[in-house]
Amino acid sequence: MTVTIGNVVPDFEAKATGDKTIKLSDYHGKTVVLYFYPKDSTPGCTLEGQDFRDNIAQFTTLNAVVIGVSRDSLKSHENFKCKQEFPFDLLSDADEALCQLFDVIKMKNMYGKQVRGIERSTFLIDPQGVLVKEWRKLSVKGHCEQVLLALGDVISA
Repeated sequence: MTVTIGNVVPDFEAKATGDKTIKLSDYHGKTVVLYFYPKDSTPGCTLEGQDFRDNIAQFTTLNAVVIGVSRDSLKSHENFKCKQEFPFDLLSDADEALCQLFDVIKMKNMYGKQVRGIERSTFLIDPQGVLVKEWRKLSVKGHCEQVLLALGDVISA
């Protein structure tokens, strides 16, 4: 099963930085910005995380939480989060359960070879747990601003 716009996202649970286990239901009443990225400490993923970090005050003002997800280990996440001073949690999805739920594992070309990897994607989940917007195959540049604009639309709806 995969999530679709207009439907409630099943409550999920995942290991997170800070030695936490996070459930989607923990954020009932807040908008959740769930962003999937391919790999810790790579240029695009670092830039994307920094954009969310640098705009976190706006997300907080709009009653939203930002959560990053990749298949990296918690140890890798802790290092990445610490080095970049991310004020939000990173979820480790080593078993790809979340990746499958959101259908973000795709075949990609890397150095001429086909590899399975995370397609950079972001999902906006409203305070009632309904998926209201998704961005797939996104470009990092300008993406954070797009999410903030969409967040404003969710609030005014």
